[in-house]
Formats: sequence, C-alpha cells, structure tokens
Amino acid sequence: MTVQFYENNAEQFAQDTLNVDMSALYERFLGRLAPSSRILDAGCGAGRDTAAFLRLGYQVEAFDASAKLVEIAQRVTGIAVQHSTFLNFSSTAPFAGIWACASLLHVPASSMTATLQHLAQLLQPQGVLYVSFKYGADDVERNGRHFTNCTEQRLQDFLAGTGLRVIESWLTADQRPERADEQWLNALLIAQ
Repeated sequence: MTVQFYENNAEQFAQDTLNVDMSALYERFLGRLAPSSRILDAGCGAGRDTAAFLRLGYQVEAFDASAKLVEIAQRVTGIAVQHSTFLNFSSTAPFAGIWACASLLHVPASSMTATLQHLAQLLQPQGVLYVSFKYGADDVERNGRHFTNCTEQRLQDFLAGTGLRVIESWLTADQRPERADEQWLNALLIAQ
C-alpha cells in the first residue's frame, strides 16, 4: 500500500522534499564517520540525502522500494540506485554508516526488529545507523501510507537482539515549514 502511494505521487513527493535543509541532522551523523566513508542511504526517496553525501565526498549506495522514486533519485544523484526493499538489499562490502531518514517508519512494527537486524549486518563493527520516526507509540494508516511511530522505549524494544544500541536520541520538529508542529524521534545507533 505505501509503495503504491509513492508510485502514484513520486513527482510531488520529490518537489516537497528535495529542497528541505537537513544539514543539522547530517552534522550529527557525519560527525561519527571518517571522511569519504561508505554510506548506505536506505529508503533514499528522491535522492536528496544521497546527493548531499556525494557532494561531501562520501562513497554512497542507495536504494528505495518505489521504482518511480528510484528513477528520480538516479536523475538527482547521477549514480545507480537499487530498486529494493530493506530486507532484500545486499551489498558486497560493509558500510561505515547507514542513513534511514523517514524510511523505516513505513516498515510494519511486526517486521521492525528483523529489518534493523538486517541493517546491522550491513554495518562494519562500530558502524553508525541513523533512524528517524514520527514521534508516538502507535501505528497509523494515513492517506494511503502506513506509519510505525516510535518513542524512545518503543525503539529500545525494536532493538532487542539486533546487535544495535542507541548512542544518542533527540526530538526535532519536522523540517518542512508547513509541518513544524509534527515531532520526530531521531536516533544514532551503533553496531556492537
């Protein structure tokens, strides 16, 4: 259902998100990575963050579950973007960092732990995973999309047995001015 929403609304989604300033979030994530490290943009959407990391000199791979967003992301970034789901994505080399910005929130709660465990296996030891969720303890369906919301405690529950632990979490307002009243849980996780 959620993938179909993005297939039907890819161009509008790209217009709504490509110019959002994410620099404050980038700083917290990239501050934990060595220059030119390998980064995976997991659920890259229209490619905004992939393009930013490439401009900053990182080696980036990216994927998205929406074929139409993959096409847009390839235009935006100039790199090959894989058409894949979280659990189907694989790579031949581990990543220093994985960026999952507003993407894991579409994974059903029942699959979240397995998804996080799979991502942990793609990280090098002490690798860092950035995640963000709409803040809340419930799951909602809205306008043709599924959202698994998250609180600090719910994130801890999802992480049980994944090999990941929280090193930092914080709340932010949505970066889009028209949604500034929406709260997001951001977290940096480290692979054990």
